[in-house]
Formats: sequence, C-alpha cells, structure tokens
Amino acid sequence: MPSERQHPNGHEGIPVPDSRSELPPVIRRTEVVAIALVGLLIICIIAGLYLAKAFFLPITMAFIVGTMLSPAASFLERYRVPRAVAAVLIVTAVCAGAAFMIGLLASPVMEWSSKLPELGSILKEKLNIFDRPLARWQELQSMLGGPDSLSTFHLPKFDWVQPTLEFLSPTFAELLLFIATLILFIASWRELRRALIMNFADRTARLRTLRMINEIEEHLGNYLLMVTMINIGVGIVTGLICAVTGMPNPAGLGALAAILNFIPIIGPVAMFAVLVVVGLVALPTISAGLIAPALFAVMTFMEGHFLTPTIVGRRLALNALAVFVTLAFWTWLWGPMGAFLSSPLLIIALIVKEHLMPPDQPQLPED
Repeated sequence: MPSERQHPNGHEGIPVPDSRSELPPVIRRTEVVAIALVGLLIICIIAGLYLAKAFFLPITMAFIVGTMLSPAASFLERYRVPRAVAAVLIVTAVCAGAAFMIGLLASPVMEWSSKLPELGSILKEKLNIFDRPLARWQELQSMLGGPDSLSTFHLPKFDWVQPTLEFLSPTFAELLLFIATLILFIASWRELRRALIMNFADRTARLRTLRMINEIEEHLGNYLLMVTMINIGVGIVTGLICAVTGMPNPAGLGALAAILNFIPIIGPVAMFAVLVVVGLVALPTISAGLIAPALFAVMTFMEGHFLTPTIVGRRLALNALAVFVTLAFWTWLWGPMGAFLSSPLLIIALIVKEHLMPPDQPQLPED
C-alpha cells in the first residue's frame, strides 16, 4: 500500500505506518470547499455593494461619519443637551460648513464652465511652444517605424464635464438618506451600542466588543479631528500661495484644496492638475502659471511626509501599501465617496483584527 513501507529488519508484508511528522501538509476536500464558498461569498458581497450603491453608500457613509461625530454629541450631553437635539445641531453645523465650502466654489465654477471653449483656445495657444518638441518626437518615431500621430498637440474635448459632475455629485435621494440616517444614528448611538454588546451571552465576548467599539469610536473621532485641522491648514496655505502668485479666486482654490485633501493620494494630484490648468489659462506666461502648482507640490510633500505622519501616525500606524490598495478598491467600488471612506474603513478593519486575532497568539517561525 502507498501508506506502508518495508520493516527495518527486512520482513516484507508487515505494514509500518509513516511518521506523521514526515508527511507533507494535505489540503482536504472539505477545506477546498470551505475556501471556495468563502470566495463566492466575498464576490457576492462585493457585487451587492456595487449594484446597490445608491442604498449602501449613504448608509455606510452615515455610520462612519456618525461614529466620528458621536464624541461631539457626548460632549454636548455633558452640558445637559439632549442627544437628539445634539444630533440635529451637529448635522446642521456640518451641513453649514459644507454649504460654505461649496459656496466658495460655486461662483468661479459657473463662470469658468460658461467660458470653456474660450479657455480651451487660450490654453491651446499657450501650449504651442510644445509643437516643435512634438514634431521632433514625431520625426524620431518615423525613423523608428512608429506611428506618426503626434504631429500637433490636441486638447481633449470637453464632453466629459457633464458625466464627471454626475459622477461626483450624489442624487437628492442619496443625500436625504444620508442626512436622515446620520441624525438617527447619532441620536440612537448609545442604544445601538448597548444592544450590540448585550447581543453576546459570554461576559468575555461582551468586554471584547465594548473595548472594540470604544477604540473604533476614539480612533475615528481623532482621525476626523486631526485630518480636518490639517486640511483646513492646507486650504489656507493654498489660498495664500494662490494670492501671492496672482492666481484668480484664491479663496475658492483654497477651499477646493481643503476638500480634495480629504481623499488620500487622488485629491492632491487632482488639485495639482487644477492649479496647472488655472495657472496656464489665467496668467500671462507658462513659467508664471507653474509657480503656484510647484509651491503646492512642495507644500503637499511636506504635509504628506512629515506633518500628517507626525500627528496622525502616532495614533494610527497605517501601512502605505494597505492604504493604497484600500483606496484603489473603494474608489473603484463607490467613486470619490469610497475614496473618502477608504482610510476609516481600513482603521476599523485593523482594530477588529487586533481584537479578534491578538498578537499574543502563536506566530509563524522567523526565517
């Protein structure tokens, strides 16, 4: 038999079982089936989140933002403000702040959107200096046998503006669902937390759940506070840079920088592109138009590599690769709002992992 080997004394026919320590690990059929079922479940969950985005995105957004704002409601409760009233006051303040930021952007956006063809011709005229390098590149491609499709510089068409605005702006129903869920979540968070904890019969599980919820609430509240303060500073510095360099509407550009900086990686890159386009169109020379984007890039580099890790990193040590992969996944799944939720969702996942799989469990041997 395959599971038998010859007796050491030479007697044949006497089965001697192999040592289990010498056998390689075997993946049983039940384990394969379990892995396959888990994979199918994950695929079904992702498909459901993608197809039902109009429902799950506002609900998830309200839960995350409500958890971030719940410490503020607890603070108001200490001064004898009912929690329901505190929830309405907090959501009203958040909506007022968002409306103020949008108001700073609305006027210049409407003005520039009405002049898109004129601005496109101005930008194309200023970029004519690239015609000679592009012609040299086309000659080099011709010599190498490549396509000669870069003889002139062509600006992209502006038919992407309307789909982009539709992609970025939520519908009225989604916004209403988000606001209503946010108010109800903040107002009933204490009862929801108690119900979640008491759902477990074991005292150890209850204590673990309580510690987990408290840590999530503390970390998300600190994350929102610190990131908001940092982004307000980024917006103020960006506005000052735009004012000093002669850019139009520095207050609106500063507000846009503060809003976009809530989206990791993608936001600063998008803001840099906006500053480049605005500088090239509004200022007389290309060199003058590139001063503000260059200063913004330096400021963003300093903020991203020194300021934010120093302030936020002490509380939330996130791996750069995990942040990037999480950002890419949630952006693909839910767009810009998914990008905003990527870091809080990663923080929640790490906290849950630490409590469910503590580091004092047996670890793999080091090489």
